[in-house]
Amino acid sequence: MKGTPIRIARATDNLEAMVRFYRDGLDLEVLGGFEDHEGFDGVMLGHPDEQIHFEFTHQRGHTLGRAPNLDDLIVFYLPDSEAWKAAIDRMRSQGHEPVASYNPYWDRRGVTFKDPDGYRVVLQNASWP
Repeated sequence: MKGTPIRIARATDNLEAMVRFYRDGLDLEVLGGFEDHEGFDGVMLGHPDEQIHFEFTHQRGHTLGRAPNLDDLIVFYLPDSEAWKAAIDRMRSQGHEPVASYNPYWDRRGVTFKDPDGYRVVLQNASWP
């Protein structure tokens, strides 16, 4: 599995809001997308030189509702303090305010935000262990 690309795929009722959150707030790029592919619209976000990206999809005419619990997390490790602070400032400039983490560990060296579907995204000022 080493070197295998990873796609994190999630369905959403808020496709446009999810794109704004991950593109504008987290500075990911739109890598591709599709409209009305067998009733589904979708957008892939990430960085072109990385092996991991997100795909958010919406099935036209359907409502999913919300699924996350308080400890469903996506964690971005940002060891450089200036880059970490800039990421937090970018999120706030897009209107996203931090929330307290369910697990207090993440508040020690990180800042948590909720995406439009209620999933939590942690900006962690640390290196990957």
